[in-house]
Amino acid sequence: MKIIFVSATPFEIEPLRQHLQANFWPHSNDHFQKDSLEVHLLVAGIGMTLTAFNLGGLFAKQSFDLVVNAGIAGAFPNRSLQIGDVVNVISERFADMGVEEADGSFTSVHELGLLDANASPFTEGELRNPVDDFDFLPTAKGLTVNKVHGFQPSIDALCSKYEADVESMEGAAFFMACLLADVPFLEIRSISNFVETRNRAAWDLPKAIKNLNEVLVSMLGSVSS
Repeated sequence: MKIIFVSATPFEIEPLRQHLQANFWPHSNDHFQKDSLEVHLLVAGIGMTLTAFNLGGLFAKQSFDLVVNAGIAGAFPNRSLQIGDVVNVISERFADMGVEEADGSFTSVHELGLLDANASPFTEGELRNPVDDFDFLPTAKGLTVNKVHGFQPSIDALCSKYEADVESMEGAAFFMACLLADVPFLEIRSISNFVETRNRAAWDLPKAIKNLNEVLVSMLGSVSS
């Protein structure tokens, strides 16, 4: 089996890398093997553009049995998630692809009729993961943004328009790349902060990263066994 873990930054999957270096045969710093299990790591970069470009280039050259997007995310505070929780994101949506109207409201490209909300790979404007047999994590709906929100009126507008549990800067681009390439995939996110008035002191990156990587290592153990 050939798996690749994709993250936006190296620190989000550094504990996984250390586990692989200690327990797998290293072909390189980003490529490891143990018996028939082959594991690759890719730091694709922050944001939708780098994610889409690097995954598109990768899929043109290699095939994988499973692609896992692993990273941190912000949780919308009214969705009952807690900092450190790890979730399986089963759907994604582009939050800010559209136009800002004269009254300050937002109209998406789907609502404008510029992009059919049900044209492949979209379903009612969402990107949905068809993998439905991964059930050891709670599920969540994702919203992908170009800017992480920290201004309460903007957060309120976002929450009133979309039904989402978590916010990231890469999820929808990852979903689209995998769906168009017809590659099985998962998006695993650990909650590092709430989507609220910006307060970095309330974030807990170490806890989020620790919990995330414990899940990733557990996944590898399940696959290898």
